[in-house]
Amino acid sequence: MPPSGELVNALEFEEVARLTLPAAAYSTIAGGDRAAFERITFRPRMMVPALDMDLSVELFGDTHFTPILVGPVADQKRYHTDGELATVRGATAAKAAMIVSSRSSVPIADVAAQAKTPLWFAAYVDEEGAEARLQQAAAAGCTAICLTIGASLENGRPAANPRADWKAIDRLRRNLAPPILIKGLMTTQDAKAAVERGAHGIVVSNHGGVASNTLAPIEVLPSIVDAVGGRVPVLVDGSFRRNSDIVKALAFGAQAVLVARPVMWGLAAYGAEGVQAVIEILQSDVARNMGALGAPTLKALTRSMVKVHQRQYP
Repeated sequence: MPPSGELVNALEFEEVARLTLPAAAYSTIAGGDRAAFERITFRPRMMVPALDMDLSVELFGDTHFTPILVGPVADQKRYHTDGELATVRGATAAKAAMIVSSRSSVPIADVAAQAKTPLWFAAYVDEEGAEARLQQAAAAGCTAICLTIGASLENGRPAANPRADWKAIDRLRRNLAPPILIKGLMTTQDAKAAVERGAHGIVVSNHGGVASNTLAPIEVLPSIVDAVGGRVPVLVDGSFRRNSDIVKALAFGAQAVLVARPVMWGLAAYGAEGVQAVIEILQSDVARNMGALGAPTLKALTRSMVKVHQRQYP
């Protein structure tokens, strides 16, 4: 295995993770549908000074070093013996916020004890014990809560209760001080409803592709950003693997991007050091890509810098 410092892009960590993990564990973080990203290309602006690069973004009172957040992944001890503790150490070193899954292999209080970076928490609305877990997360100091709608997974399959209604969301958010983001939205109607019901933010996501034959989150992102109209932050996740994927989402109007599987490749390959390395590579490459586009800040990124090509059907 090469030293982590010899790897030059996030995708190289996947191969090391594949060699490190048992096949069953690796399969849970392998692959991802890339077709939607490949249909989007860049239109760079020229003659724009881009030396004073600033990738910072403010979300819910915290200033984030870059708009790259570590997305929630359950049971991270499948990938490394230190699990979420290694992930939070690596995220802290890279100045990236981390979202902890309600199905973490380490108690949220233990993860929070090692975090020196903003820590968020994610739970499915329909999972058993969600209310108690959310209260524990708030007590541990999590600064935002992601409530995921749609079908939670049991043994890799959707659970019996495939949808969550607003009454369940309202019950879970009762007495919670941290801001609430609704995760798993894929339509403008649901996004508008979430804002009208008092959500503090939205995460465009099909949470791992549970629903089949649907558009990718990156494809519906622009319409949801337009529907929300700046009333709350819009974030996105879903098969983000490369720095160019992240820049495309930011150009479409996302305030931040959740990156999960590449971070798990780094965790599996090198522990906390690998997590830090993957995040820092993505951060540096996003900055480089933005500079090449003529966008030294996130606000300078516009949709005019990207072109969406039509789907090719056989």
